[in-house]
Amino acid sequence: MRRPELWIGTSFKMTKTRALAVAYARRLRAEVGAGVPGVTAFVIPPATALAEVSDVLGGGPVLTGVQNAHWEDGGAWTGELSVPQAADAGARIVEIGHSERRTHFGETDETVRLKVRAALRHGLTPLVCCGESAEVLARGGSVDHVLGQVEAALGGLPAGPDGLGRVLVAYEPIWAIGEHGRAPRPEEVAAVHGALSAEWGDRVGAFLYGGSVTTDNAADLLRVPGVGGLFVGRSAWEVEGYLELLRTGRRHVGAMS
Repeated sequence: MRRPELWIGTSFKMTKTRALAVAYARRLRAEVGAGVPGVTAFVIPPATALAEVSDVLGGGPVLTGVQNAHWEDGGAWTGELSVPQAADAGARIVEIGHSERRTHFGETDETVRLKVRAALRHGLTPLVCCGESAEVLARGGSVDHVLGQVEAALGGLPAGPDGLGRVLVAYEPIWAIGEHGRAPRPEEVAAVHGALSAEWGDRVGAFLYGGSVTTDNAADLLRVPGVGGLFVGRSAWEVEGYLELLRTGRRHVGAMS
């Protein structure tokens, strides 16, 4: 898998009907054309719209993904979606371990580990989410907490393009995400991303930041050492916001080249 300079993506979470998701994808495809130099863009729609959004974006520069998938390839798992089913619907990325999944749906370090391996087994890119609570931040435990989550998810995986080199890690502190999240200070992001880079180096495909990312602070966040992209929520739910974030990414790449 080609290693881009930056990854910039968005998850729609539980928003948008099929019609709205497809309209977003059509506008995005028309605007990005052959792609954004130096940036790999990705969109993770709701599962109901994945196939249609993938049809619109398929063959173009914008990848699509799924917000969750099971670790088994099939079987009696009512209500679940397997990695092969997600791939069949066009997904190239599997989001795994988001804090909302951990908090509300019982996602554990063990199920995250199993899902990472399922995604890799089928040639998809795992997007592993990690992050600490406000309580952990307050007692100065952010780095140890996040490194522990990442080790639990990735420990034992081989290096290279079919292993760690395919994995994306998104640092999304719980205190920063959502409608009532607090925008982070650059030094807070730098502490965790610096530790991730020191521990995992170039073995992992990229380290992304997510949590209260806006069109106003995206450029500052991209300048934080170790940040290799952004994983954005509500600021990218309107296509104009996402396009502006992609332009910010392009300017960042240009300034760094």
